[in-house]
Amino acid sequence: MTEAEVKTVEALIVALPESAGSAIYGLIDVFASTGTLWREFVGEEPGHRLIRPRIVSLSRAPFLCGNGIPVKPELTMDESSKADVIVVPELWLARDDDLKQRYARVKEWLRERYHAGCTIYSACSGAILLAGAGLLNGKSATCHWGYADLFRRSFPDVHFIPEPTIVFADQSGRIVTAGGATSWHDLAIHVISRHCSPGEALHTAKVYLLQWHGEGQLPYASLVRRQAHADSVVREAEDWLRQHFREPHAVTGVVAACGVPERSLKRRFTNATGSTVIGYVQNLRIEEAKRLLETSDRSSDDIAPAVGYENPAFFRKLFKRSTGLTTGQYRRMFSPISDAG
Repeated sequence: MTEAEVKTVEALIVALPESAGSAIYGLIDVFASTGTLWREFVGEEPGHRLIRPRIVSLSRAPFLCGNGIPVKPELTMDESSKADVIVVPELWLARDDDLKQRYARVKEWLRERYHAGCTIYSACSGAILLAGAGLLNGKSATCHWGYADLFRRSFPDVHFIPEPTIVFADQSGRIVTAGGATSWHDLAIHVISRHCSPGEALHTAKVYLLQWHGEGQLPYASLVRRQAHADSVVREAEDWLRQHFREPHAVTGVVAACGVPERSLKRRFTNATGSTVIGYVQNLRIEEAKRLLETSDRSSDDIAPAVGYENPAFFRKLFKRSTGLTTGQYRRMFSPISDAG
């Protein structure tokens, strides 16, 4: 195939006032360099751009997106396009913002483009917009782990999977969601590999030092998050457990501290937080173990009893199940970040 016969894939990057500028312009930089930048760096003949990224929004009027970053759309959603690819990057949204009351036209456009044959991708919280458009109903999806509870409450028909970096909505592969904030790196590699070639994706990753997060999101997720609820007894239980989770009988201890029947407390706790009491205790213990692995050189045999487990083997098994990594792998990944300070 000659250079003139190489097809350029048109990719539309959706931009809204809540969009993260780093994701918008990062995707534009990476996509626009396909087919050319690697060849230039290694001294080969000039290549042909393989992806043409353009910013699309509700109008062409310039605006400021997240953190005041200026955006100048090149196309509106009412203009015709032959785009093959649509990407919805990260949106700066509160943990309970499901976008249900906003962007009806954007959601309609996404549905139109999907039915017209486009492949639609989202990075991080961009999946919330796809869910709001109904494109993920009955399908699998991922997003930043911090929005797991939002999906559980607002989009119960979506099979939310917090662990992977990339999730195909169904077997057709025409809707793909990516996980946490910088998952647009993984998404860019995937899009280039799929729509250009695996070799081009590898070259692009090498030029930009992009790393595929094969470990998924579990190592990065906080297992303990405050849930907004009005149950004062459950809030008292959460506060008590945060102070006493290392104790060997923390569950019976919190029941006694709250002064309510055990069955009643467990039921109310799960309804308010989405977690069982014992699950909450385990998560507190694993979070403390993660902190010790990040900031000390203590062995897992030493850490296990320090966080409440007499059996180090059981602790290591639970840690691997909760984080997706062994204690040694976790330390190698995160202790350099603590050391950098």
